[in-house]
Amino acid sequence: MTDRHTVRSYDEDLKGLTATILEMGALAESQFARAAKAMATRDTALAREVIEGDARVDALERDVNERSIRLLALRQPMADDLRYIISGFKISADLERIGDYAANLGKRVLVLDRLPETPLVRELEPMADMALVMLRDTLQAYRDRDIDRAMDAWNQDEPLDDLYDVVVKKMSGVMMEDPSLIGACAHLMFIARNIERIGDHATNIAENIYFFISGLPLRMVHPKPAPTTVETDTPDGPETE
Repeated sequence: MTDRHTVRSYDEDLKGLTATILEMGALAESQFARAAKAMATRDTALAREVIEGDARVDALERDVNERSIRLLALRQPMADDLRYIISGFKISADLERIGDYAANLGKRVLVLDRLPETPLVRELEPMADMALVMLRDTLQAYRDRDIDRAMDAWNQDEPLDDLYDVVVKKMSGVMMEDPSLIGACAHLMFIARNIERIGDHATNIAENIYFFISGLPLRMVHPKPAPTTVETDTPDGPETE
């Protein structure tokens, strides 16, 4: 992004876009952190706060969209500025999805509270911790224009996927051994999937940071293996109400 422009209001518009994305990122991070805490402590009041807070994340995404469209239409940005605005637009979409997954995690907490308590929820805590670090690193990378920090977060995607696979296998084994835990384990597996998808969206953010700084698509420079399955990006799964 160009440091200064001849039209001062252009700089102010870009700063406004950046500030809104940073606010949205901080809120999405807080939503996820609080949802993970609600999961670990069976705090239904906190879970409800997270669910209610999702509307604010959605509102900020709309704000980012409006600011981006206005910049594209009125300023006709070129080169660095164009990449920065388009990347910000995409980053806000990923942050909105992270907010959705955090809210769904809150809904799962409410359901789990009606089921017998199980220590298996602790199996998900390392996943949540790893995904939260990834998200924090990408937001810090965006704030500081730090391509190395973005790469560090991007490189954590596969370890998070591996941890998800371990959790799913363990939950599947528990359900086979003790059918009374099938309900709880099914919800915990969907929570694990939501956390894994939050990591995927943090990875997307890292890729967009890399792109607006370097001008190159990260997956072209550092390709990853293609997924073996194609999935729709929805946080809900089975009914959570």
